[in-house]
Amino acid sequence: MKNNRQLLIIMLTVIFVILAACDNSSEESNVKADSASTDSSPTQNADDGASNKTSTETDNNKTENSQEDTYDNQSNDLKDTSENASANTNEGKSSAPSDGNSEVTENRKEDYLQKLNEMEEADRNAESKTTIPDMEEQEEERYKKWDVELNKIYAVLKEQLSADQMNDLKEEQRDWVEHRDEAAKEASLEYEGGSTESLEYVATQASLTRERCYALVAKYMK
Repeated sequence: MKNNRQLLIIMLTVIFVILAACDNSSEESNVKADSASTDSSPTQNADDGASNKTSTETDNNKTENSQEDTYDNQSNDLKDTSENASANTNEGKSSAPSDGNSEVTENRKEDYLQKLNEMEEADRNAESKTTIPDMEEQEEERYKKWDVELNKIYAVLKEQLSADQMNDLKEEQRDWVEHRDEAAKEASLEYEGGSTESLEYVATQASLTRERCYALVAKYMK
């Protein structure tokens, strides 16, 4: 009986030892498995990082290539536009008429005649004054306006006419000035001693100066 009890105790002890050994082995296996998992994680992360880096570099390269293509296309477009503009300019120059100077001078003459017509139209549409002093002042302003324009026309003719033509025009202009003043004096003598004598004098000067502007442009301006 005593021997059986001792045998039982020995068997239980052996079983406990075996169980304890199995538990330790299981724990060591788990620890190794966890360690292996931990060790493999950095490698996987490194691989993932490398993959992401490669993907990012590829995307950046694609973006840079796309931008370079865009700049190249824009550069080509600008080059084509510049070449077309240059071609159009050359075509415009080649198609310009050879007698452009004559057209410019003809337009200048027409422009002056149009300007004179506008000045005359302004005189007709001006408000009529009612008193003699106001009427005389208005005619003086009209005379000054046309005299200024006459001097401008005379300056243009100096540039256009030859020396001989200009000498003839100067003599003609001196005669005209004498004629203007004599005609104004003669017109005013009809109202000699009256309140409108000086008014008639300046009004005649203004009208004759206006006529002289038209005559010089029509006869001499090119």
